[in-house]
Amino acid sequence: MAKLPVSIEALTKGFGPHTAQSIGKRVETGIEPDRVVNTHCCFCGQQCGIQLKVKENEVIGFEPRDSFPFNQGMLCPKGVKRYLQGSHPDRLLTALERNSESSSGFIPIDYNKAIERTAKEITRIQSSFGADAFAILSGASLTTEKTYLMGKFARICLKTANIDYNGRLCMVSAAAGNKKAFGIDRAANPWSDIPKAEVVWISGANIAECAPITTNYVWQARENGAKIIVVDPRITPIARTCHLFLPVKPGRDVALFNGILHLMIEHNWINHEFINSHTVGFEAVAQHVKEWTPKKTAEVTGIAEKLIRKAAELWGRAESSFLLHARGIEHHSHGVENVLGAINIVLASGRIGREGCGYATITGQGNGQGGREHGQKCDQLPGGRDISNPEHRAYIAKVWGVNPDELPQAGVDAYEIMRKIERGEIRGLLTICFNPKVSLPDNNFVTRALEKLEFYAAIDFFLNETAHHADIVLPGSLHEEDEGVVTQIEGRVIKINKVVDPPGDAKQDWKIIQDIAKSLGRERGFTFSTPAEIFQELRIASKGGIADYSGITYDRIEQQNGIFWPCPSEEHTGTVRLFEEGSFNPIAKGNGRFYFPDGKARFNLALYKPPAEDVDEEFPIILTTGRVVSHFLSGTQTRRIGPLVDQTPSPFVEIHPRLADRLGIKNGDMTTVVSRRGEITIKAQIVNTIRPDTVFIPYHWPGKQSANQLTIAAQDPISKIPEYKVCAVKLFRAEQ
Repeated sequence: MAKLPVSIEALTKGFGPHTAQSIGKRVETGIEPDRVVNTHCCFCGQQCGIQLKVKENEVIGFEPRDSFPFNQGMLCPKGVKRYLQGSHPDRLLTALERNSESSSGFIPIDYNKAIERTAKEITRIQSSFGADAFAILSGASLTTEKTYLMGKFARICLKTANIDYNGRLCMVSAAAGNKKAFGIDRAANPWSDIPKAEVVWISGANIAECAPITTNYVWQARENGAKIIVVDPRITPIARTCHLFLPVKPGRDVALFNGILHLMIEHNWINHEFINSHTVGFEAVAQHVKEWTPKKTAEVTGIAEKLIRKAAELWGRAESSFLLHARGIEHHSHGVENVLGAINIVLASGRIGREGCGYATITGQGNGQGGREHGQKCDQLPGGRDISNPEHRAYIAKVWGVNPDELPQAGVDAYEIMRKIERGEIRGLLTICFNPKVSLPDNNFVTRALEKLEFYAAIDFFLNETAHHADIVLPGSLHEEDEGVVTQIEGRVIKINKVVDPPGDAKQDWKIIQDIAKSLGRERGFTFSTPAEIFQELRIASKGGIADYSGITYDRIEQQNGIFWPCPSEEHTGTVRLFEEGSFNPIAKGNGRFYFPDGKARFNLALYKPPAEDVDEEFPIILTTGRVVSHFLSGTQTRRIGPLVDQTPSPFVEIHPRLADRLGIKNGDMTTVVSRRGEITIKAQIVNTIRPDTVFIPYHWPGKQSANQLTIAAQDPISKIPEYKVCAVKLFRAEQ
């Protein structure tokens, strides 16, 4: 593979986005491509536009795609290097079967025989133990067509209630909070509103490393005179240039939001007209936050009282504002409460549903938004419908040609599926683009559960760490080897274009699922010949639902550079900004802005609860986890891209100098971090950019380098998201 020019290599080492102008209009590889294809990046929920260069069915490079409005040619280091994964020697080119003559390892197997064995084992397990004894764990980086197909496959082909997806680890607290407050789960505003805001509040979102192009929008706001407030236990790159940094103690965000609302009410920095006309429940919330005085808020959050007062004044007195948050406030056993606290200060300000005034959650996975809208969640049917609602069940059953009584009721979340496996209630498992052995908390428990399965089949393009436990591995497709839609961070439905064919015996994922259905003798409803056919059925299935895609077509997406849902007809232009006067709202039907029958948003009590596992004498230090700029999620892809590995080859533990001095740890020392569930030994990075009571470890690595050996499996009672951002640890200098 030809190298990029040195200037490009240098560009990829920074945190911020790289412009088309700085890269040049063409990134030369020394090989002239046969063609250049417009598509999108395969990684985070920003889904930046990119052009991939193709030579003889191989992706050989990229060019900036200036025409896509979100990133306008800019890419982060992962986007610049994403094309390098396609030719990696680890790429799965054939089906694999566990070697029965050895305690480990796989042997190649004919694809059709692998499908036959998978179908045979599904039949055996379900015949012996019931339909729910077989489970599916799906992925939020799949196209929306595939996520729709996975939900349909689970419910009418396998007839199992037990399907969930790895978005359970990402966006579900935000989704639950949004639905409770607004009646709908989607970013309320396009990112183009961010530069128009007078104040931008960023809570628990390390955007410079996790969503770098979003950083550019915040920088534009700053250049326009906006004040930037950042709330985080670490001085992340975006915090280095903000106007006000609030170093919150992990797990205390809801206390901060309650304290801010207390001061907004005390100083009359609230919009009474908006509250009276467009919301309900304010009086109860106002009564609740009376106790959250600046003094109490400071004591609980670890933030100085003067900083809390300053933040409340900046936010409360602004004429326009935009609030962004991400996993930092959502990965908690009270993540939904944190989200509701954030929404309360937005609603109290009245600054939502108009240009330059908004609220949004930052989507982590490539199709984190679309992946949670059309039926692969344990409690959901297509169109954002509720699986327990009789009307919703009847509509989808009609689309699928089955009796509503045949549809299973709600299943359990992804982690509870592991608990059911460990208890012997689930005997078989199919995963697709999900690596729970690395990404789930307390992964030593997850390993024990996987070892109990009677049969496990994995669909993926690399043999990830979880798939090492599989009996059958089916070679799936990379992002650029198929077509379909995804919904990016703003709520814009965009088109992924097929660039190359899958190599060897690898197949597009939707074909693999249909082949299993055919081998089971249950192919009715699974005879699609193209993703376009799946999308056409999805459009019908979503019609009338909250997430209405019925007016969206492939052609319209290409012509308009994406369409914001809901879009109820082909004449509708799409809903760019939610909650705007006169915008489409099928629930309120013209009676208000928000997605409840009365059209009014809901204030919700945001109750403070400490983390499930707080520090004590034995484990006196807080551990928090997160991403680094050069890697993505469980690292299945980015740990196979050489320049990204070179940038961050291994995990590390960030320690404040005061804590390091107390423990006798120097920069670069091998350091052991221990929790009640496991331990890890990695290099120390002594930094001034973290709270002295907190340490940070990135989570992209497997095995003995996995941060999730330490994390706790406590979950939010509503969203069931795990508490990745807080657990109690101790640490010491390891033997050198």
